Amino acid sequence: MNTQTLNLIIAFVATVILGIFIVPKLRKLKIGQIVREEGPKSHLKKNGTPIMGGIIMIIVLTIILAINAVNYKNLILAIVAILGCGLIGFVDDYKKLIKKNTDGLSPKKKIFGLLIVTAIFIFLYLKVFGLGTDIIIPIFNQPFTLSMPVFIIFTAFVLIGTTNAVNLTDGLDGLASGVVAIVMTFFTIMAMKNQETDMIILGSATVGTCLGFLIFNFHPAKVFMGDTGSFALGGAVAAIAIILKMPLYLLIVAFVCVFDTISVALQVIYFKLTKGKRLFKMAPFHHHLELSGINEVKVVYIFWGVTLILCALAYFI
Repeated sequence: MNTQTLNLIIAFVATVILGIFIVPKLRKLKIGQIVREEGPKSHLKKNGTPIMGGIIMIIVLTIILAINAVNYKNLILAIVAILGCGLIGFVDDYKKLIKKNTDGLSPKKKIFGLLIVTAIFIFLYLKVFGLGTDIIIPIFNQPFTLSMPVFIIFTAFVLIGTTNAVNLTDGLDGLASGVVAIVMTFFTIMAMKNQETDMIILGSATVGTCLGFLIFNFHPAKVFMGDTGSFALGGAVAAIAIILKMPLYLLIVAFVCVFDTISVALQVIYFKLTKGKRLFKMAPFHHHLELSGINEVKVVYIFWGVTLILCALAYFI
């Protein structure tokens, strides 16, 4: 059995087994979702659904990657991104649950935490593993070497931006886990094409974990990943894109996450410029589609479909 299939199956089975034990524990501990009052009214019925299910994914991914890191040192970078970003998400979820509000960790503290993780990641990437400052330009498919300062700033932007983008996309049952599964399938295929075994392991393990989590997370969700999971997955996506020298491809394959993020920024800017008017019925954009009359499951399928098409397009350019 090849590497990608084996790791995908192991991650999938491990996630399902762990989920069977952890999801009831979260429910028993009453670690439940607090739905925002200003959110879609159809989401109010989700109040009390267990969150922080991302712990399941972090445990599975960390164990699989740690075992393989003995032979493939670059996986240490992925572990740093997943654990570091996941920890920030965990603190955010923890604060929400303890204080029983939807504010959690302040945006400034989130960014500060992500900057620390990013600094550690970049230091290891450049100084310990010596992976260089080159990136591949889509369409031209040629490496381009960045100056050290530009690379550091750009990589920090990619890691922090990707983490937040996946976090914002995690607003509907199965949306983020499905999108990440498709995006990581793309990067796994690219890793196979380039015969980069370490990234094949990272990609396939993440895909398997996402698919296993979808059993509990697809509509109607029995558990949510919370910021714990979305930040960790964002770290995984950023890590594989950066290590494969393909961060610019995120603009294509993760477009739905990028657009969700842009929609939030546009909503805020438009609201301030027009003194209270809204560009979208609600941001991120997936909520706008919901309030426009498209039911939650259809919105998820649309985002999955668009991601699949864009990943296929990215493969051929």
